[in-house]
Amino acid sequence: MTAVELRLHRWANALLADAPAGGARAKLVEFLVFGAKQAWACVFGAAMLAILVVARLWYPDDAALARNDALVLAAVAIQIVMVVAKLETGRELLVIVMFHVVDTVMEIFKTNVGSWEYPGDGVLHIGAVPLYTGFMYAAVGSYLVRVYRLFDLTFVRYPPRWATAIVAVLVYVNFFSHHYTLDIRWLLVAAVIALYARTVMHFRVFRGVHRMPILVAFVGVAFFIWVAENIGTASGAWLYPGQVDDWHVVPLSKLVAWFLLMIISVVMVAWVYKPVEPRARR
Repeated sequence: MTAVELRLHRWANALLADAPAGGARAKLVEFLVFGAKQAWACVFGAAMLAILVVARLWYPDDAALARNDALVLAAVAIQIVMVVAKLETGRELLVIVMFHVVDTVMEIFKTNVGSWEYPGDGVLHIGAVPLYTGFMYAAVGSYLVRVYRLFDLTFVRYPPRWATAIVAVLVYVNFFSHHYTLDIRWLLVAAVIALYARTVMHFRVFRGVHRMPILVAFVGVAFFIWVAENIGTASGAWLYPGQVDDWHVVPLSKLVAWFLLMIISVVMVAWVYKPVEPRARR
């Protein structure tokens, strides 16, 4: 944990020292702690969504600084605060930089082929891609690495990392190649299911250690990314072609893309935080 999180952890443990060890109240405490940890893990992404919404609602159209450039500066400021205030570890920063690179390359390609677009002007961009976009994808990486340590994650029957890396590379390539050749996303979904079908994630909330099939966690995170995507498009941060004239909810079919993008994210994090068996943490 970071120094700030360690202090929060000690404070929370002292506050909950008299919490019951069993019964309905114990389950309620466990649930509330789970929610608090999830909220803390989402702090980077929540801050990014907040500035997107604020910029949409209140940023003046005639401001000297373009809205997209203001979003870039705000995103950089959030990142600086996270590091200076010791809300983020060095490993997390490394993962975020990796996510920036992976995302920016894909964003440049996707905007060029018309998959989506970023309205507005500005100078802080590469091609048609404002530089704040890297922070949006990095928010996913930030969440994953924070969850890893906040919940003390361990894994039973985690697949070989080399195998997951091969699938992740194929997923990434398919995001580009399906515009020109056969789209193999469903084969990739099947490969992911085959790889992770037997993997069980163990996570500690407060007193108890809980278990969950990792595929369930993947689908859950993909769903919440889809929700965040709807907030992002509603704020006008980016738009799909069908939303330019009339915004509507992003189709649920996008969950497949987010599920596969999640795999790239998980594999990248797994190379920074090596997955370990529960017995390795005893």
